[in-house]
Amino acid sequence: MRKRSTNLGLKGDRPIRGAPTRALDDLYHYLVTASWPSLVGIIALAFIIANLVFAIGYYFDGGVENARYRSFADMFFFSVQTMATIGYGKMVPVTLFSNILVSIEALTGLLALALMTGLVFAKFSRPTARVRFSRYVVVGPRDGTPSLMIRMANMRANRIVEANIHVVFTRWETTVEGESIRRFYDLAMTRNRSAMFVLSWTAVHRIVEGSPLFGQTHDSLANSQPEIVVSITGLDETFSQTIHARHTYELDEIIWAARFADVLILDPDGSRSIDYTRFDDVEMLAPLGGAN
Repeated sequence: MRKRSTNLGLKGDRPIRGAPTRALDDLYHYLVTASWPSLVGIIALAFIIANLVFAIGYYFDGGVENARYRSFADMFFFSVQTMATIGYGKMVPVTLFSNILVSIEALTGLLALALMTGLVFAKFSRPTARVRFSRYVVVGPRDGTPSLMIRMANMRANRIVEANIHVVFTRWETTVEGESIRRFYDLAMTRNRSAMFVLSWTAVHRIVEGSPLFGQTHDSLANSQPEIVVSITGLDETFSQTIHARHTYELDEIIWAARFADVLILDPDGSRSIDYTRFDDVEMLAPLGGAN
């Protein structure tokens, strides 16, 4: 499955100059949205660095009893025991400076534990959707009218209640004054709401007069960097939380004069399922007038 994130739907555009892009500009958001391997790696690195800092203080003070003489490793592992509130009891601070450092480190460890607990809980409790979007969108006939069709599937064995879809077509245009701007057009769908999104959903936009795609072809759009941004929101029936998913299609991912292959399977017990091996397959048709 291929899913890509996008910034305001402008996949091919660069970030605005001067806009904050570093992780430290919004550390909490960065950590919550980071992948689990990245988050674990960041926490481990911060843990090691913090213990190295405290170990340096213990090392130069030399006020840890039963530690080997000038052994930085003993000081580091004593710091680990202190920060994690393990306290085996073999190595203990004996000087005033080391006791003050232990107190500071113990408080640091408690605060860090509280922060990490909250961060992990926030990451676990984030509502997420597993919506699969087809690799391509197709332009083909639907009820005798040229239409843009987008296929989606709910990959979870639950229902997305009151699902809503919003589709935006965007491209670069030149104004009367000669200014190059990016314009956004909302595409009207024949059905933009589903009471229960269970298996698959093919959203349809009729390419009729008034549609920004009316009379357009692949070649006519080639120089305007067009994109189709699809977003879907709904209520997860299991957790009663609002979830959303988003995907962006570029010009090369729009297949003209085609239709989606059938993926619904009727099981022997009368239920329906999806053949995901054909989910991205399309079937070519005769070229459509004005939309090929």
